[in-house]
Amino acid sequence: MTHGPHKVSDVMTQTVVAVGEAARFKEVVETMEQWKVSALPVLAGEGRVIGVVSEADLLPKEEFRTLEPDRLEQRDRLDALRKAGGLTAGELMSTPALTAHPGDTLAQAARTMAHKSVKRLPVVDDHGMLQGIVSRVDLLKVFLRSDEELAAEVRTEIVDRLFTNPRERVQVTVEDGVVTLHGPIRDSALSSVAARLVRAVEGVVDVAFDAHTGPATEERTAVAH
Repeated sequence: MTHGPHKVSDVMTQTVVAVGEAARFKEVVETMEQWKVSALPVLAGEGRVIGVVSEADLLPKEEFRTLEPDRLEQRDRLDALRKAGGLTAGELMSTPALTAHPGDTLAQAARTMAHKSVKRLPVVDDHGMLQGIVSRVDLLKVFLRSDEELAAEVRTEIVDRLFTNPRERVQVTVEDGVVTLHGPIRDSALSSVAARLVRAVEGVVDVAFDAHTGPATEERTAVAH
């Protein structure tokens, strides 16, 4: 069986707390507190995501409660000052919302989070309708894959296809997500390809080579034949 990259739909949370664009400031704060979240998708109509309201969007209300910004601050922080006067989620939200799609790879979602410095992304369909939410911790779920599962995938999808010479049999062990390939790999270019492919397997922490000795029992990490 060929393993494909995990998708956002594999790890996202389908039950999502959200607010409508008309939700009042206090309702937004109460919803965040009740559900212990730091951001909420803002919906219009029957569930189309039009923005996200986060704690950062709410803080200007407190920051500028008694502070009178000078002219320079007024010029440089127009958006924060606007949000300080916001009363509804529609006035407070950041828009357009950064989103992911169910079919996106975890790498694509991780790249968006990293580049935009956000902790979670609403997941939407092609019409912008809310399907779920994916967080940083969701993207890390692939590292919960067992050593046995990783070893099986590395063997069937990589080792058995790359190393076909029976005299250069390469064995696989995995411990705490670190894959070790045991055996004489004489082609350095092939070992580089193997390392790159193994690192691309979701859930693999690292890859190492043991060119001199094989494991006492190849299947100690449960690659069974």
